[in-house]
Amino acid sequence: MCEDLGFERLLGEEGFFARLLGRSPSGGGREPLYGPDLPVVLLTGGPGMGKGRLLRAVRDRFATKVPVIYVDCGSPVYADRAAPEPGARSAATEALTEAARRLGTWQGTGGSFAFPRLFAGLAMIATGVTEATPDAVAAEVERYGELPQKQRLPGLGTGDFWRGALRGAIRNLLTTLSGQTLDPYSASVANALLDGLFASLAPRGRTELARIYGAYPGAAGQPEHGLRDLAADFQAGGEERELAESFLFRALREDLEAAYTGALGWLRRVGRPAVLLDRAESPLGEQLLRAVLSDRRGGQRDRVVIVGTARRADGGTFLYGGLPSGEVPSPAEFRPTDGVPLSWSRRTDSAAERAPLADGVLLLRMPLLTGDQLRLETERRQRRAEPEGGTNRRRIDAAVAGLSGGRPHTVIRLAAAAAAFRMPADANDRDILDAPLRLPGSGDSERAVADVLLQELILEQLPVRLPPEHHDQWLDLLTHLSVAHDTECADILLRHHQSARVHRLTAHHVAQLLTDTGWPICERHFIGDFGLRQLLVHRLYGLRPDGAAWYADHHLLRDHYTGRAAEEGAASGGAFRSVMAHRMNHHLVSGGVDDVVRHLAATLPGRPQEWCAELLEIAQAPYPGGADTRHERAQGLVAVDGPALRRTVDQLLHAVWLCEERTRPTGRETARTLAKLLDLLSIMEFDGAGQLGRTATDWSALAENEQPLLRCACTEQLGRRR
Repeated sequence: MCEDLGFERLLGEEGFFARLLGRSPSGGGREPLYGPDLPVVLLTGGPGMGKGRLLRAVRDRFATKVPVIYVDCGSPVYADRAAPEPGARSAATEALTEAARRLGTWQGTGGSFAFPRLFAGLAMIATGVTEATPDAVAAEVERYGELPQKQRLPGLGTGDFWRGALRGAIRNLLTTLSGQTLDPYSASVANALLDGLFASLAPRGRTELARIYGAYPGAAGQPEHGLRDLAADFQAGGEERELAESFLFRALREDLEAAYTGALGWLRRVGRPAVLLDRAESPLGEQLLRAVLSDRRGGQRDRVVIVGTARRADGGTFLYGGLPSGEVPSPAEFRPTDGVPLSWSRRTDSAAERAPLADGVLLLRMPLLTGDQLRLETERRQRRAEPEGGTNRRRIDAAVAGLSGGRPHTVIRLAAAAAAFRMPADANDRDILDAPLRLPGSGDSERAVADVLLQELILEQLPVRLPPEHHDQWLDLLTHLSVAHDTECADILLRHHQSARVHRLTAHHVAQLLTDTGWPICERHFIGDFGLRQLLVHRLYGLRPDGAAWYADHHLLRDHYTGRAAEEGAASGGAFRSVMAHRMNHHLVSGGVDDVVRHLAATLPGRPQEWCAELLEIAQAPYPGGADTRHERAQGLVAVDGPALRRTVDQLLHAVWLCEERTRPTGRETARTLAKLLDLLSIMEFDGAGQLGRTATDWSALAENEQPLLRCACTEQLGRRR
């Protein structure tokens, strides 16, 4: 099933999550990983890597065996619930309350949980309701009525020393304040609640409440002061409110820990409880992660497993205390292929309390699908209506592998769209992006799979720090940037396409936002993920009829580098060896093939090695839409005027372009063509011709094995196409 695709080793009976939670999916006990000092586990990977899918699979596999709560930190529902009473609620308090309520109805081994510690803090915050009457405050407190209580289980106690906390608090509040009109910040409201809370508790309950809220910053061991300060900080907003909310998260974890260490907890409960924080790169998610990491760095210990998501490969900038991630020790990390990580520890030296939050993190690198997994997924969905031999299926496998790079979500969508799709004999991989896809629950409506992927990977996963004024143009900007190689040509495009706007993004800003979103970087391509770039190139060509937007962007860059070349000669061209090579790359893909051939033929004599490197840079470019004549031209089947050197260079350019674009199969035929053309050049009468024989051997070996001739970060991951 696609829910588990790529996660089998993580979710199995002996997998990482069974060991982390101390319980297998079938209910068997497992020796828990780590000791009382638990790391916060962050699933790292960009859009489409399956972080949320894995969290939901963990919930579904384990939630009947151990208490597992899933919280979508990016959902607007928590802020919406808080909006009616902004002085008494927030997105954070609503998320914590929902988690507690779900755990309060858990029916697994040991029964449901009670949250009296969390309730006490929430009750104090309730004094900030808008309508300052006793009834309004009491009604707000009663929203949390079920939290300090738990369901009675036959033959077992019910946590008697908390019994009556809610009833006493509300009764005392109404009795004391009856008939008064109040300022919700007044001391009488807080005093009435405090009296009700403490008066109705058994001694053990009062002691426990004193322990936790006496530890609130500035309380000096006095729980009444701690609760008052918590309410005041919440009302103050800003960093003070965040401090109060973070402390409430500690109270929730303390309630969970108490359920395992109480009178009979060690006998009744098994495994470890878990809170799964999806979309934890959001402000709410980052706040909750920061809270638990800060607590554990300061020595607070509990057995609650915290698993969050992180788009950035380093886990997030907040983990490093303002320092670049490369200047502090990297967090511990592992990949599923490494097996289960058996050890983890934080710093224990004198500087441990000042260590960055990254010290308390374990990064789990989300896995790309292997070739076997990818083939199984595409094969599982294929509709068997083709002749024996499976040529179409193998071609689709190659297209899905190339366009997805093994990114699980992209594989799932492309495989589904390709179920009844037949690749034309001379198809570009991008042709599959036009295949129709019907999403579950959409009835009979279909959309091109490219549009679905752009919606899901870009529009639904905007960078967290992208200013709102740029939300409407983010996809369009990325679409135009698909033809950029480095920050210089990216800035040229951005200035042109934002010319009518007051607020503009620079290439530096966009590069940061892409990194924050989890997209990889490449030294030769501004959009550093091969599959994403192909999606955007496909969209760019279709923005206007006959690829007009495509040609306009390339012409813009060609003209810019024409001017640069005239000014600076052979100076460095950023991602290219020279400005001229950069210019020729854009000229090649915007209608200037013959000019590029003339340039290459004129610059070959006397510099064969430098020329070969320049040829690879020029030819590493996408091919525009429409009929593709490169194969015929590489074979010499298209008539080209000029001397033998120029005709041979023309053929070689098109053969190399086929190899370098990485969206069509090349294989043995193209390898033989490369070798033949380079061998022809090697026996011609010009300086250095003989040096091309070695290049013929090297390039043909790479082409035969479907390897790129010029490697870079984004093509390195593709490897073989078959």
